[in-house]
Amino acid sequence: MSHEEQLKIKQKSYAEAMRYMNNAKETLLKAGKEDNYYNDRKYVRTACGTAYNGVLIALDTYLSLKGITKTKGRKSIEYYCEQFGKLDKKMLKHINNAYEVLHLSGYYDGIQDARIVKIGFDEAYEIIDRIKPIEKTTE
Repeated sequence: MSHEEQLKIKQKSYAEAMRYMNNAKETLLKAGKEDNYYNDRKYVRTACGTAYNGVLIALDTYLSLKGITKTKGRKSIEYYCEQFGKLDKKMLKHINNAYEVLHLSGYYDGIQDARIVKIGFDEAYEIIDRIKPIEKTTE
C-alpha cells in the first residue's frame, strides 16, 4: 500500500473517529453536571458507547494499515489485546483503559463520575491520535 493510499485511509478514518468523539461530547453536555458528577446516567451511557465506537474505528484502521484483518466472526476485546500485544504494548495499555472506562464503567454501568469519564475520553483521544494523518513535507 502506497503512502498516499495510507494517508487517504487515515484521513477518512480519523475524521470518522473524531466525528464519533464530537458526538459523544455533545451527548455528555445533555447529561448535565453538578460538581464532578453527571446528572443523567442515560446520556453518560450513550456518550461513552459512542466514544468507544470511535476507538474501535481507530483500532481497526491501525490494524488494517499493518495488514491485519479479521475475516471471521466478531472482534472482541481479546482480539484487540492479542493483536496489540504483538504490535504495541503502550497502545495496549490505552486500549485496556478505554475498554474498562468507556465500555464497561461508562456504557454498561453508566458511571456518573465526570473525572473517570474524562479519563476514558483522554484514553480514546490517545488511541485515535495514532491514526492521525500526517502529510509528508518536501523540503
